[in-house]
Amino acid sequence: MAHKTAIIVGNGKIERDLSRVVDDAQFVMRFNEPNLTGGKSGERTDMIMLAASSKTLYRRLIDPDFLENAALKAARVLMLAYHPNIIRKYHPRPNIFQRLQGRRADWTMQAIGLMGKAGKEICIMPPQTYVDSCSELGIAGPRMRDVFPSTGFLGIGYALANFPPSEWDLKLCGFTWEGWKRHDWQNERVWVENKIANGRIALLG
Repeated sequence: MAHKTAIIVGNGKIERDLSRVVDDAQFVMRFNEPNLTGGKSGERTDMIMLAASSKTLYRRLIDPDFLENAALKAARVLMLAYHPNIIRKYHPRPNIFQRLQGRRADWTMQAIGLMGKAGKEICIMPPQTYVDSCSELGIAGPRMRDVFPSTGFLGIGYALANFPPSEWDLKLCGFTWEGWKRHDWQNERVWVENKIANGRIALLG
């Protein structure tokens, strides 16, 4: 039986046109607020992995154009990467002045309300998945309050756990391994490179 293809598309620059390969896949995951305007990563979107714990999400939730994002409209499933228990236990809390400006650590319920009205199936990563991901990256103890696995890392981990190699080929594109300072980009990249070296993941591009 022929293998199916799952493609995980990061939000980084893509050098060549992969739209046909992506759109022909059986499953495509994207992250947060994907930009499809470049046209090189296709349009298919089955799942979006979303961080519900940042001021960036708040800006998206109050932006009327957010729900007009083409990938978001296409996605069937919205996966919230950080469980509220994880946000409460490990993620930084806004100070009093930030709270007065409307900031908060957790936007889970607001995201559920908005995306539910938009007809999305909503899932939340189990807390243990997050803890296991930290362990994979060597993040332990007090450091878990300073360094957090990225949505990209959690998304790749989700795909590895749910798409067995006997049935699926797992491919990545659009990952730059840079961004928010609280992610351990170097170790995440090394972890993925090890998965590529042992044949569990392939790179597109």
